[in-house]
Amino acid sequence: MSFPIRPFGEDEFGAFADVLNEAFGWAPTPKELERWKAGTEFDRTLAAFDGDRMVGTAGAYTFQMTVPGGRLPVAGVTTVGVLPSHRRRGILSALMRRQLADVRERGEPVAALYASEAVIYGRFGYGRASDDLSFRIPTHRSSFVRHAPVDPALRLTVVKPAERRADFERLFEAVVDGRPGQYRRNEHFWNGVLADEESDQGGNGPLRALLAEDPGGVRGYALFRVKSKWSDTGIPDGELFLNELYAADPAAYALLWRGVLDRDLVTHVKAPGRPVDDPITQLLADTRQLQARHGDDLWVRVVEVDKALTGRAYSAAVDVVLDVADDVCPWNARRWRLTADPAGAECKPTDEEPDISLPVSSLGGAYLGAGSLAAQLEAGLVAEHAAGAVRRLATAMSWTPKPWAGLVF
Repeated sequence: MSFPIRPFGEDEFGAFADVLNEAFGWAPTPKELERWKAGTEFDRTLAAFDGDRMVGTAGAYTFQMTVPGGRLPVAGVTTVGVLPSHRRRGILSALMRRQLADVRERGEPVAALYASEAVIYGRFGYGRASDDLSFRIPTHRSSFVRHAPVDPALRLTVVKPAERRADFERLFEAVVDGRPGQYRRNEHFWNGVLADEESDQGGNGPLRALLAEDPGGVRGYALFRVKSKWSDTGIPDGELFLNELYAADPAAYALLWRGVLDRDLVTHVKAPGRPVDDPITQLLADTRQLQARHGDDLWVRVVEVDKALTGRAYSAAVDVVLDVADDVCPWNARRWRLTADPAGAECKPTDEEPDISLPVSSLGGAYLGAGSLAAQLEAGLVAEHAAGAVRRLATAMSWTPKPWAGLVF
């Protein structure tokens, strides 16, 4: 069967929401629907139809995302779903192909997404580009190392989140370029971060905030919720759920974590989706108390090889010929010569013999600097034709700090 694909308008938002409600099993409240609709870029929506009925969807946000060495226009892929009644009919594949063609036409050399299921997007050329850690820290075992940074000029301030939004926005904008994968937030995303309806709370209490300040201004903030709990014997057993913690310097960062970990009546702090090189992994004296769980964060798709590879910086010099396999975006499927060093990069088509053969998903996985190429070589997913070529490319593409987006879109 044929399932025509086209963008949809605001008057069709209800049908769009119905598809995603079925695909994800999520029933948003009216206020959540209103907030979601307000942030939808309708000119970037796609829907597949069975007759007059919408049966599959895909959308994207227009991002400026931090990549190694700078910023790049990136398509933030979102709201991808197909009705359970229409699975395995090629609808998802058609949506993905159409969307990637549209992304290319918009001049965005890279697309990124959060995957609802990790097995889905590799077949469309996306690679696992960043990971995260989720912590569960017992507060009574959370002392810091002796040389943890301290600044006597800093103080913690308890604030109402809605009243200090401008401070959060300014601080975030000051630090967003520091880590690949993070993206600039518009009003829609800040509305979501600070949303505090009962449905947003999830039974974990109202949104709370701490600021780290000195006489010159705000140097960091933490957003969290506290779930009050008591044991049968009257002993406090509260849980703190950390939503965000950003700081402009190590001393502010350490002070905010102490403010979170030292909260009265709280026995555990849960911090989901933190970067794999989060400084808390170095600050805690007993790192076993982090009780960390590993997961995937961003998945990245290189939409145009030459523009993507010249749009980021490199940590070391490399001169390598790549034979890229890409059966979804055929304009990428050829040999490319990448010549790069910390001063710049050039990537051009070539007929030279390849040093490395790899699927485009491997480039996506390495793009933000996570350093996955060597492991892919060991796994047999990348082929090396010139000794040491993968090591040289992996070294050049690696980056510090590790990539992490920090907010699901």
